[in-house]
Amino acid sequence: MSEPLSERPVLHVIVGSIRPGRVGLPVASWFQQHAVDHGAFDARLVDLAEVGLPLYDEPRHPRLGQYEHEHTKRWSRIVAEADAFVFVTPEYNHSYSAPLKNALDYLNREWKDKPAGILSYGGVSAGTRAMVALRPVLAVLGMPTVPTAVNVPFVARFLNAEGEFVPNEATVKGADQMLEELARWAEAMRVVRREGVAAD
Repeated sequence: MSEPLSERPVLHVIVGSIRPGRVGLPVASWFQQHAVDHGAFDARLVDLAEVGLPLYDEPRHPRLGQYEHEHTKRWSRIVAEADAFVFVTPEYNHSYSAPLKNALDYLNREWKDKPAGILSYGGVSAGTRAMVALRPVLAVLGMPTVPTAVNVPFVARFLNAEGEFVPNEATVKGADQMLEELARWAEAMRVVRREGVAAD
């Protein structure tokens, strides 16, 4: 039986909206800092607006890993260094955003065997339809999603005068539970990936 890996796993908190004035950035910034304070992860913020991917433009299927464009190679390196993800997503027309789908479609093996959590936000529905649409896509990419999700209704009410996200007790409790689940899965899946490489 393999010994647990000693280094803290890397968690990427991905901002799934690139719209100017998006609420997702302060929400994701709060969650990233909360994950740092939690202590189980080396938690990093990944903003798709800064990554700047064009619509998918690689000539070969991503499962081959034969990338031609520098933006794809850079994105591949970012995703490959993570052990787990939290996708912070708005709800657009009963689904998640096009930039997030585009970012997921760019890669294949870099996502595999890495657990994911979902933090959705919106109005009365709290982005839950985006979450439901996202889960099967993550499954196809080989990413187990943890049972607990964080869904924030009427998200604008949780922004203070400085535009910072100030969660309520239920959101904090949900975030803590999701982080605990992600930490267990991340440790287990790191072993799975390590043993899979050794078997190749």
